[in-house]
This record gives sequence, C-alpha cells and structure tokens, in this order.
Amino acid sequence: MMRRAGVLIAALASLLAGPATVPASANAGPGAPDPVPALAGALTGETPGEVPGALPAEAFAPVPAEYPARHPAGSSAGQPAHPAAGAPAVPYDYAPRTFTGVGFDTCHTPSFETMQDWTASPYRAVGVYIGGRARACPDQPNLTPGWVRAVDSLGWRLLPLYVGSQAPCVHAKGKRRYTIDGYAPRYQGVREGADAVRQARALGMHEGSPVYLDMEAYDQRNASCARTTLAFVQGWSREVRRHGYLPGFYSSSTSGIQHMERARRAGAGDLPGAVWFARWQEEPDLFGEPVLASDAWQPHRRVHQYRGNIRQTWGGRTLKIDANLVDAPVAVVG
Repeated sequence: MMRRAGVLIAALASLLAGPATVPASANAGPGAPDPVPALAGALTGETPGEVPGALPAEAFAPVPAEYPARHPAGSSAGQPAHPAAGAPAVPYDYAPRTFTGVGFDTCHTPSFETMQDWTASPYRAVGVYIGGRARACPDQPNLTPGWVRAVDSLGWRLLPLYVGSQAPCVHAKGKRRYTIDGYAPRYQGVREGADAVRQARALGMHEGSPVYLDMEAYDQRNASCARTTLAFVQGWSREVRRHGYLPGFYSSSTSGIQHMERARRAGAGDLPGAVWFARWQEEPDLFGEPVLASDAWQPHRRVHQYRGNIRQTWGGRTLKIDANLVDAPVAVVG
C-alpha cells in the first residue's frame, strides 16, 4: 500500500507542477492556518513545534470501552487491526463515500460555472465552508443545495468545513473574539456540533458525510488552553457523531494536529474520526507527517494541505486556493 501511495503522490505532484504561483507574502488566507511553523519545517527539514514531554494527564479524558480499534493501512473496516502498544484507538466511523486524489479549498464557494470550467484541472475535491461563527467568509451566495447537487453531478467531491469557536490561545488576532467559553467548553462544542450538522443537512449532505472542524493554529503547549480546546473538540465530535455524521478536524500540523495525536496517545475519547493537517511544503505527503503515528487515522482518514494562498487558472478562470492531497471521507449527496 505504501508503495502505491508513493506512486500516487508523485503522479499527482507532477500534475500540479506548473500553473501555480505562490505570492511573496507568507500570510495565510481565510480559513488557512498560521503558516510560519509549517514553512519553517519545510525549509529546515526539522519538525517544528516538538516539545519534550507530554501535556499533563488531567488535560485528557479516558477512552470509552465501547470504541472499536482503528484500522491501520492494510487492514479492512470489517477486520480491525490491533493498535500499537500504548497507542489508544481512534473511533472508526463508517464513511459511505471516500475520495483519493487532489483537491482545493477556497474562502468563497466558486460559482457553478467556475466549477464547471475547473473540471479542466487535476482537482476533483473541493473544500466548502458551510458555517461556524468564526467563518472568515460568512457570505456564501453560491453555496446552496442546488449548487451542491450540481457540482456533485459534475464529479466533484465535497469536503465540508465548519469554522466554529477557536482555542483561547489562537495565534490569529482576528480569531480571538471567537474563542471557546472556558467555563463550559464541552457544552459549547455540543451546541456547535449540532449546528454543524444542521448546516450540512440543509445543504443536502446526508448522514455519513464528514464535517471538518476548522481550528486555526494555537499554542497547544499551554496546558489550560489545551484542556479547554480538547473539551470543546470532544463535545463537538460526540454530537456530530450522534447525528450520524463523521467528525473531522482541520488544523496546522504543529498545533491542533499534534495536540490531537497527543490526546490519542494519552487515551482521550470522543476524538475526531478524520484529520486534515496543514503543513505547507512543495510535495504532499499523507503518510509521512512527522507528528502523527503511521497507523493513526488510517485508512482513508487523512487530508494534507500542502500549499496555501496560491493562484491557479484552469478553464480561463483564476482562483486563490489552498491545495490538498486527499484520502478521506467526502460528503454524501443525492
């Protein structure tokens, strides 16, 4: 499987070489993580954000006994593999639809005509921002049930993103007015998880669809902030799962993703069932992310956002996008 994945990645990377231009600014666009630590790792070859030791045990909740074992690469959903010693399982959510290939996300949902013209591109998945109080582009005139059905019929696969409340130690100043309530973070997560399901359902995304919680880069080494953020994510994930949807989680590799991996190793329950990690570099790599164990969130549970704030033109139409390599659940439409 790993060799096949390497061949796939090399082929997809060659398809994407050429038309993209990277702006001089390193500032991430709306919905993207703080790129500084990710870019530093790409340039130096080091793993940024690694901190000796782990967060204190009280930052995590125990794994409920009923959670099934995860399924590492090479195993099937019907035949769960045993997790590695000392590494607690992640809930394996049933996903009736998965996609493997390249995709993009952009702050404003493109028009149907643009999506039609972009079928000339190698992309076949698109991230759309369906809701959340911290969504950078709340005005989404193109994002309607009709648009969802129409682009799905063109062969596009949708990755729904929900930008809810943010970590109290979020790096982006513009997100600090949307921070999680430190007094009742789990309850707030439940409320926003229910809203995420309502938004997805209203757009015609059925049960079994994923919804990816967008948590912008934050200082996951801050123990108090980490506890609050994890409680919110657990409440959100549990509620989304309760309604029959699959909770996903988007963040930068060296903040939210590293935090979720530490929580998994510490035995936390109610974790997201898929991860979308941002580490900006030239080549996408789903399986070599240094902050994730090789068998964590496997199989078909990963998205790598490997380039951000790039402009590409396909079919005569130009968009500012983030580029992603996808092997993960997508929306169930129709």
